[in-house]
Amino acid sequence: MFIQTEATPNPATLKFIPGRTVLDNGTMEFTDRDAAQRSPLAAKLFDIPGVTGVFYGYDFVTVTRDDSDWQHLKPAILGVIMEHYMSGAPLLADGDEGHTASAEEFFNEADAETVAIIKDLIETRVRPAVANDGGDITFRGFKDGIVFLDMKGSCAGCPSSTATLKHGIQNLLKHFVPDVVEVRPMEMA
Repeated sequence: MFIQTEATPNPATLKFIPGRTVLDNGTMEFTDRDAAQRSPLAAKLFDIPGVTGVFYGYDFVTVTRDDSDWQHLKPAILGVIMEHYMSGAPLLADGDEGHTASAEEFFNEADAETVAIIKDLIETRVRPAVANDGGDITFRGFKDGIVFLDMKGSCAGCPSSTATLKHGIQNLLKHFVPDVVEVRPMEMA
């Protein structure tokens, strides 16, 4: 088994590509050891000193580190991922692969048509590009012209995420949806 690695725009996150499907549908993020207990792979990754986050996409796993050195972490992470896939163990202990609890969306029903356009643009133009960088961005809400997005994986805490939001996603949405005045990450809501 050969696992490729790719750098992401977030220097604290590295993308691991095992050459097979990781998660059939959606994405899944583990930000601490307790949440990781749901997934045998994530739990083993959190056993590696220095690992602070694990994110699953369709065909990749991103791992976030503290101030530890990738030179020391990378071989251990590769070993854990390889061992997991060679064992044939399920990704999730409860067998509910690919189903994530989606957070409640908020918007005024009068804005439903605008929200549908925003969600379509995010799905077709933004998410594929962000997945290439080992992360995910999902729509959370729309209020007073402000679009609220949830940033996960390598996007969460990425130094360039503000630029991505303001200069990339915000400009795209404002171009196609005149009602959009600003884009914000959920933690600023």
